[in-house]
Amino acid sequence: MIQWLQQLMEGFAKWPPIVQAVIRALLLVLPILTLVPGIIWYERRLLSWMQDRIGPNRVGNFRLPAHWKILPPGLRGRKFKLFGLLQPIADGVKLFFKEDVTPASVDRVIYFLAPALALFPAFALGATIPFGPYTLLTPVADVNIGVLYMLAISSLGVYGVVLGGYAGNNKYSLMGGLRSSAQLISYELSMGMSLAAIVLATGSLRMTDMVAMQEQPLWGMGGYGQIFQNWFILTPYGFISGIIFLVCMVAETNRAPFDLPEAENELIAGYHTEYSSMKFAVYFMGEYAAMFIFSAVFATVFLGGWNIVPINWGFLADNSPVLNGLFGFMKSMTIYLSPIWMVGKIIAGLTFYIWLRATLPRLRYDQLMSIGWRSMLPLATLNFMAVATWIFISARYGSAAGIGMWVVAGVVVFTLWRLLKSIDKGADLEVRTVKMVGGKPAPVVEVDPERVAEAVN
Repeated sequence: MIQWLQQLMEGFAKWPPIVQAVIRALLLVLPILTLVPGIIWYERRLLSWMQDRIGPNRVGNFRLPAHWKILPPGLRGRKFKLFGLLQPIADGVKLFFKEDVTPASVDRVIYFLAPALALFPAFALGATIPFGPYTLLTPVADVNIGVLYMLAISSLGVYGVVLGGYAGNNKYSLMGGLRSSAQLISYELSMGMSLAAIVLATGSLRMTDMVAMQEQPLWGMGGYGQIFQNWFILTPYGFISGIIFLVCMVAETNRAPFDLPEAENELIAGYHTEYSSMKFAVYFMGEYAAMFIFSAVFATVFLGGWNIVPINWGFLADNSPVLNGLFGFMKSMTIYLSPIWMVGKIIAGLTFYIWLRATLPRLRYDQLMSIGWRSMLPLATLNFMAVATWIFISARYGSAAGIGMWVVAGVVVFTLWRLLKSIDKGADLEVRTVKMVGGKPAPVVEVDPERVAEAVN
C-alpha cells in the first residue's frame, strides 16, 4: 500500500500545475460541503443527549419487507434504525422547495450577495491548512503569509452579516449587523495578538512551518526529552494563546454564548430575519463550514496539526531496538493516515462548540465587550511581550535561563493582569440583584371552626 501511494504521488507530480491546483481545491471544498449535513446531525444528537431530551431519531429508519423470499429468514421484516441520520437531508430538501419570499423593500443586489459573502471566507481559509505531509495535495496554497492571510480572510466574514442586516431594511436585522461589526472589533485584536505570539516563537507565518515546529523536542530539551513533541498548547505561551484563540474563534463564528447578532429573544433572528428558503440555508452552511475550518486552524496552530499524539515515534524507533517495529509502525500510521487524525481533532473542536452551546447562556453585550477589551487583549499583549523576552534571554544566556524567565514572567504577567483588571473599579459591570417586594410575612389569621361551619351551612 505504501509503495502504491508513493507511485501515485510520483505520477501526480507530473501533471500540469493548473490540474494539480484544481484537484487540491476540490479535495478541500467537496469534503466540507459533504460533511456539513453530518455536522448538523451531530450537533442535534449531541445537544439532545446533553440536555436530556429526544433529538432526531426517526428520519431514515426502514424495515425490510417480510414477504421477500430472497432475504435470509433472519432479515425478513427486520427494522433498521439510522438514528435520524437523514434528518439534515430532509431539512435541505424542505428548504430547497420552500417558497422563496423576497420582501419588496430590500436592496436586492446586496440582499442576494450577502449569503454568498458569508459562505466564501470558510473555504478561502481552508486553503492554507495542511491536512497531512503530502505537499502535493495539501494545503491548496502554502503561502508564506499564512497567518496574515487567515486574519484578513476571517475579518471578511463579517461583511456577509453586516450587509445582510443592512439589505433587509429591517431594524432588527440592522441591529444584528451592527452588533456583529462591534463584536468583530472587540475580539479580532485579541485573536491577532494570540497568534502573533506563536508567529514570534516559530519565526514564520506559514502553517506548514508551525506544524514542523511542533514536531521538535518539547521545550527544546535533549536526551530522552526528545520523546515528546513541542505542541504549542503544551508550552506556557502557547497555552495562554490557545485559550484566547479558542474564545475568539467561538465569537468569530457567532456561536453561543457569543451569538448576539442573531439573538432571537430580542432581535427575532437578527441579521437574517428577512431571509428564507435556500438563502437562509446558505447562512447556516457558512456557519457550520466556519466551525469546521476554525477547528482545523486551532488543531494546526496549537495541537500539532496532523500528528496524532505529541510523541516522536521516530526517536523511539531509533533508540528502542526491542520495540523498533511497533514504533516504526506508529510512525508510518501517523504519516499515511494523517488526514484521519486531523479530522479527529476537528471533530473534537466541533464537540467543544456544541458543549458550549448546551452549557452557557448568551452573554449580555456589555459582558462581551468587557471580556474582549478588559481581559483577553491585555493578557494577549502581555503574553506576546513575555515571548519576545524569552526568545532574547534564551538566545543570549541559554535555554536554562529562558525556562527560569518563564517562572518570573508568569508571576509578572499575572500581577500586571490583575492590576489592569482592578483599574477603574467604578466602571465594572453593574451587579444586579432581585429583591422581594413587601418582604414581611403575612399576618396569621386565626379561624373559628364554629363560624366556618355556620357559613358552610
